[in-house]
Amino acid sequence: MTSRLPAILLAALLTLPAFGSTQEAPADNLLKLHQMRLAAQRSLGDFYMYNGMEGDQRYARMIDESLQTADARLKELGAMPGDTTKALHAQLAREWQTYISELTGLVAGLKQNGYTDLQPVADLTERNRRLMELSNELYARIQQEGATQVPPLTQRSRDQSLLMQAIAVDYASRSASIGGSFIGTAGGKALDELAGEFSQQLTSLEQAPQNTPEIRQRLDGISTKWRYIESSLKNYNEKSVPFLINKYSDRIIDGLEDVSARYAAAQS
Repeated sequence: MTSRLPAILLAALLTLPAFGSTQEAPADNLLKLHQMRLAAQRSLGDFYMYNGMEGDQRYARMIDESLQTADARLKELGAMPGDTTKALHAQLAREWQTYISELTGLVAGLKQNGYTDLQPVADLTERNRRLMELSNELYARIQQEGATQVPPLTQRSRDQSLLMQAIAVDYASRSASIGGSFIGTAGGKALDELAGEFSQQLTSLEQAPQNTPEIRQRLDGISTKWRYIESSLKNYNEKSVPFLINKYSDRIIDGLEDVSARYAAAQS
């Protein structure tokens, strides 16, 4: 594991009082919080890939990058618009410190021992689930207390990115099968069900009348990549291809985030 992970933890602890110290528009806070959610969720998938690929250092670097991105976006959040959002923000920051510490410890243990026990991984998965719940609640409350609303198509494309990330994490978890056990991460839904949801929602985005030629072109590229991995997700018990799913999910999410930004620019 790279030496920067402990440094991230130390830096996060040292700078905790600075959270919310700058002024940002609610829309900027919402974008940064969304990006934090994606990176935090991805860090768990990176860990599963690191474990499943027997300590492949490329995934150690990816864990590092995901943690750095999530940590940076959380620190960049500006002042919260009300008392509830302030309390949720502080709670999310504390939960994040604990998550970094737990993930860093698991990676160090895996590097040293070559394996990890099931219970600490289950605890990490639960911590990540709690992070997502808190960040989602904060995301909703910022809109309420900040008297702002994410435009519908921007929100739908962001939700699509989060769904793709959840699918990728769940697939990586199944492939890792730590201790011979599968630790589910997608709220109890089967992967084929999640894949069906993604496909349906992507079709809905493609049919949006507000789509510009540029957005249609990018959605078409996303659809092409999705069709390439869709059958593997719907038939996940037949053949495990975690590297393929990981690679293409990243590209699909990048494409969706580009589309989301274009929607936001068009609707602002």
